[in-house]
Amino acid sequence: MRRFNLALLATVALSTALTAVPAHADAEGRHALGIENCTATGCHFDVPAGTYDVKVLLGGDAGSSTSVSGETRRSLLPETAVAAGERTARSFTVNVRTPEGEPTGAEGTPGLDLVLGGSAPALADIKVTPARHARQIFLVGDSTVCDQPGDPYSGWGQQLPQYLRKGVSVANYSDSGESTVTYLSNPQLFATVQPLIRRGDLVLVQLAHNDKTTDEVTYRTNLETLVAGIREKGGEPVLVTPIVRRWFNSDGTLNNNTALLVNGLGVDHPAVIRSVAAAQDVPLIDLTARTKSLVESLGVEGSKAIYLYNEKRDNTHTSVHGATVYAGLVRDELLAQHLVPKGLVRVG
Repeated sequence: MRRFNLALLATVALSTALTAVPAHADAEGRHALGIENCTATGCHFDVPAGTYDVKVLLGGDAGSSTSVSGETRRSLLPETAVAAGERTARSFTVNVRTPEGEPTGAEGTPGLDLVLGGSAPALADIKVTPARHARQIFLVGDSTVCDQPGDPYSGWGQQLPQYLRKGVSVANYSDSGESTVTYLSNPQLFATVQPLIRRGDLVLVQLAHNDKTTDEVTYRTNLETLVAGIREKGGEPVLVTPIVRRWFNSDGTLNNNTALLVNGLGVDHPAVIRSVAAAQDVPLIDLTARTKSLVESLGVEGSKAIYLYNEKRDNTHTSVHGATVYAGLVRDELLAQHLVPKGLVRVG
């Protein structure tokens, strides 16, 4: 994302779309960066890597509807409608890192970049401050989870932040093409994530799609190694079974090895994950079961919008819509299993 020069900021200051206000300190005396860092379509904040609280004031003279995304296409705030002449405050916590998307991908731009979207975006004010005591949710996964760099792709982890409130952020270290074997062996992946884990952080692990040649003993051992490594740092591991592939039988079910992630060696990945979760006393999000039920209920035609069938004839990777729906399933499980306090999760 481009940076904003002084001339452009001066133009924005005169615009009726935004009302510039000086940077100020928050209630705890922390220096807050404000709307002087924004244009009518987005904001750039020159901040170092870290975790930041963002408070936005939405609305304008006319009726508005605004969403906020940031960094590598992460959805941070769902579209919010505000009546004409009114203002609505919303807050969220965001992770800023390098690389800002996939761990083995492009570095991206330094600092925090936010994009205003929605059918009629209107930002009246914004305040960015370093977060204190924020809980992190780390994501360890593959291309179905990661922060995908370009349309039409989106991982469910890319859409998860919009379901969370201020006080918890998502650090998505999922990476395209990774298996349990490569995630453990590549120094850019688990060896980078593990030192960042703090006591009480959640670490969601969904690795299966690329373990096509991994035997069952190795797969199980790798999952156990990830669990032990997370616990070593005081983190709370959560094992997640993989999203299904959209691969229907003639009777409209997904009861086949391709759809349910059974590899060429006969390794039933979801079954092994469930077994390890039970044996290691680890919370389990059975996303295989949840996505299977949803896709079957939508049917052959209705489920095409969840995946990239219409764009790419792709029955594995999800669209923005599909990733958002699947992130909602993860949100529901985080709430149902009391893994995240209710007050930190957006519902409805």
